[in-house]
Amino acid sequence: MNNFIYLASQSPRRRQLLEQLGVAHELLLPDCDEDSEALEAVLPRELPAAYVERVTQLKLDAALLRLKRRGLPAAPVLCSDTTVALGRTIFGKPQDDTDARRMLTGLSGRTHRVLTAVVLGTSRKRQQVLSVSRVTFARLTAAQIGNYVDSGEPTGKAGAYAVQGRAAAFISHMSGSYSGIMGLPMFETTGLLGSFGIHSSLCKKIF
Repeated sequence: MNNFIYLASQSPRRRQLLEQLGVAHELLLPDCDEDSEALEAVLPRELPAAYVERVTQLKLDAALLRLKRRGLPAAPVLCSDTTVALGRTIFGKPQDDTDARRMLTGLSGRTHRVLTAVVLGTSRKRQQVLSVSRVTFARLTAAQIGNYVDSGEPTGKAGAYAVQGRAAAFISHMSGSYSGIMGLPMFETTGLLGSFGIHSSLCKKIF
C-alpha cells in the first residue's frame, strides 16, 4: 500500500493538523456538481453523536465514489466532521449573520460539547472514532457577539466560532481535545492511521 492518504476535506485547519502529524496526503475535494451541504442535513430527533458519525460516513461514501470516478491510485481516504451541541440541540454552520448571533447567544455563559468524528477507509475497510470535548463560554455581551460576527470568523464554522481564532477570548474553560475542537483530533487520528499501516516519524515515536 502507498504510504499516503487522501484528505477529503476543504478545511485548511484539518490539512494543517494532518501536516503536523507528518502524514503524506493529497486532497480529494468534491466536484462542483456535488451537493456537500445536503450530506450535513440533520434528521428529525437525531442526537448529536449519531448525527456527526452518520455525516462522516456519508462523506467517506461520497469520497470513495469520487476516487473511483477519477481513476486515482488507491489509498485510504480520511473524512471528518465537527458539530457543536448544547444539550441535544445541534449547532451546525450558521446560515447567515443572524443565525450566528443566535448560536453565540445560546452558547454565552454555558458549557457545550464539541463532537468530531473521523473515519478512515477504503472500499474494503473502514474505521471510525469520535472525539468529544467540552467548552465553556464566558457570558458575552451583545456588543461582543456583534463585533465577532462582523469579523466574518463565524462563517462556515460549527457553532459559529473558531477555537483557534478570536473566539479564544470567550472561552473560560475547556476539556478534551483541542485539535478535536479545531476539527481533527490528532491522538485518535494517529491511531486510525496506524491501523491502516500509514506511518510517519511522529507515528513511529508514539506507537
